[in-house]
Amino acid sequence: MISIKTFVVFLSVVGTVYLKSVKQSDAIEEVERYIAEKKAEINPRYRLQYHVAPPVGWMNDPNGFSYFRGEYHLFYQFYPYDSQWGPMHWGHVSSPNLVDWKQLPTALVPEEEMCFSGSAVVKDDTMILMYTGRLTTDVEPFFNETQYLAFSDDGVVFHKYEGNPVLSFTPNGSPDFRDPKVWKHEGYWYVVIGSKTLDERGRVLLYRSPDMVNWEFLSIIGESTGGMGYMWECPDFFEIKGKHILLMSPQGIEPQGDRYKNTHQTGYIIGSFNYETYEFVPESDFQEIDFGHDFYATQTTEVDGKRILIAWFGMWDVPYPEDVDGWAGAMTIFRELDLVANRVTMKPVEAMTDLRTETLFEGEFSEDGIIEFGKTGELIVKGDLSKNIELEIKGSNGGGQVIVRWDTAVRKVVVDREGDVRQVEWLPLKSESWRIFLDSSSLELFCGEGEVVFSTRVYPDGDWYVTNRSPQALDTVAYKLRRSVPE
Repeated sequence: MISIKTFVVFLSVVGTVYLKSVKQSDAIEEVERYIAEKKAEINPRYRLQYHVAPPVGWMNDPNGFSYFRGEYHLFYQFYPYDSQWGPMHWGHVSSPNLVDWKQLPTALVPEEEMCFSGSAVVKDDTMILMYTGRLTTDVEPFFNETQYLAFSDDGVVFHKYEGNPVLSFTPNGSPDFRDPKVWKHEGYWYVVIGSKTLDERGRVLLYRSPDMVNWEFLSIIGESTGGMGYMWECPDFFEIKGKHILLMSPQGIEPQGDRYKNTHQTGYIIGSFNYETYEFVPESDFQEIDFGHDFYATQTTEVDGKRILIAWFGMWDVPYPEDVDGWAGAMTIFRELDLVANRVTMKPVEAMTDLRTETLFEGEFSEDGIIEFGKTGELIVKGDLSKNIELEIKGSNGGGQVIVRWDTAVRKVVVDREGDVRQVEWLPLKSESWRIFLDSSSLELFCGEGEVVFSTRVYPDGDWYVTNRSPQALDTVAYKLRRSVPE
């Protein structure tokens, strides 16, 4: 028989949970009303047509990329009330195929904590979000980061765990403790979390839990020796072809020639991992995974044996010309990862071909020839790599433009955005073609089998014009692509 005292405590807990759920529900309804009203004011000139972007306001890191009840779910860092970074919410979209996306209600709103980045898993037919709760404090360093949980039975409405936070302290007491990425292996849940040493060197921490609530620290699976930045954000850890990949976004790496020219970087280390010793043994140096101007904070998931990646199509401390239009930020297209020798390759997911609606050009793209697109397009080109290749890509009415070039003198692919150059040596694995995706304010270039990729935001006025400035004709196919995300 339950005692009166126990029953009263039970009612008190249930009441608290109920009140918190009601408070969260009311806050989400308020956000959704604001979004519905604000959308009418959005200027559509740079709005992307097949990339996930916020309905209004600000977007940064992808969160909770997962597969639940037959659909892909993607959450993202979201501040609806301004097109600048602010108190973090979690926006939410879903898709049956990784190209056609629908907007869902905001999943998390901040209360005492801002809802920083995290991941999602499925446990007993329940979706569980694990995210970093960031709280401001009155003492230096004036913030604290701990790990929170939220649950959903339907993948739409989420309830924060009453026992939050479930993971509160780093081994060295660093307050920088964020971006948990969770996975399951042989009966245990594991999570990697970004952090730093007390002398400002980035590191990734590994924990284990039998139930997602009670966590034990296992090891430091990666740490900067001094030249790899002061903080390792957004870590991910997974296996491809028997090798483990530590993927993360280091902050604070100094530029080195052509490398590390963005504000912060994203890349990976290949190695081996032992689930008995919890030791990750690197077998490669850190390598950038994308060489464009705007690529950060990756997250992956695995479905049907395929490892799929998504990234924030943005970068910290750079201009966002769309912010005056009522929104800022986007996601890249989704990419399938592979491991070839000592590098990770990225190809667009197969479903991207479903966006093709019309063949605009097929044949020899002559010197100084022009292909006219609308706001979107896909371009597949192949030329003689013993000669230079150069494509001028710009708006029909001016505005932003970019030059994509193959430079035979240095054997590098070059993406020149109005003098801001990104370039890297390209050693084709097999294919020598380029696949270029254009959206209203973006360019993504995949070289060969995806061994070299550039993701760059570009802001043209009008439609896209592509001119062949090469000293050779190029074997080319060009497609128009349909809209696949909400307006």
